[in-house]
Amino acid sequence: MGKTIEGLSSEMGFQIVERFNSINPFLECSSIKADVAIEFSIPDLAVKHILHAHKIGIPIVVGTTGWYDEFDAVKQQTISNNGSLFYASNFSVGVNIFFQINTLLAKLMDQQPQYSASMQEIHHTEKKDAPSGTAISLANQICAQNHQYDNWTLKKETILTNELSIEAFREPHVPGTHIVKWDSSIDFIEIKHEAKSRLGFAQGAVYAAKYLIGKKGVFSMNDLLQL
Repeated sequence: MGKTIEGLSSEMGFQIVERFNSINPFLECSSIKADVAIEFSIPDLAVKHILHAHKIGIPIVVGTTGWYDEFDAVKQQTISNNGSLFYASNFSVGVNIFFQINTLLAKLMDQQPQYSASMQEIHHTEKKDAPSGTAISLANQICAQNHQYDNWTLKKETILTNELSIEAFREPHVPGTHIVKWDSSIDFIEIKHEAKSRLGFAQGAVYAAKYLIGKKGVFSMNDLLQL
């Protein structure tokens, strides 16, 4: 993602002034002359990077997932520190439209209890967290809109009636595929988003970076796309 973002940055009006990685850790940076940082690392580092960005006074766009169990605390600290955070489980414009379709479908299916929902997500083998942040967002939307489901679970042998099952697969060279299926004894309805490359994610992250400059608080793709 970092390489893809760097390749897009110049044509989208950005200049890369610094690159951070395990050899040059962001947490060891005490100051930087930059308008915004874009973070795609690993779940164990994401929260530390967010709080460090607040400390050195730089807005940060975060595409790493797997840390959302700490989201409420991070949001509060962002506000308390007068920081700037843009987070998204997925920066693709298409995926965020897919989110809206998923929410509407789950709401419609709340009146059709003969249908049961299930989900699949497929990502590249380098992705550490499972299910993906995008899959969790989709599942949470379904649980919020449909009274059949109280929570989600990774697929297991025994699924409770109030659990939404998610299957997570890791295969080489798959940017990201998400499938939501509503099945009945008569028919089924399926919606699917399949990324062709990482370009859409990178492009959305750079759009988010432009949006975040000069703002304070916590923002998401709903703010950027005015959804």
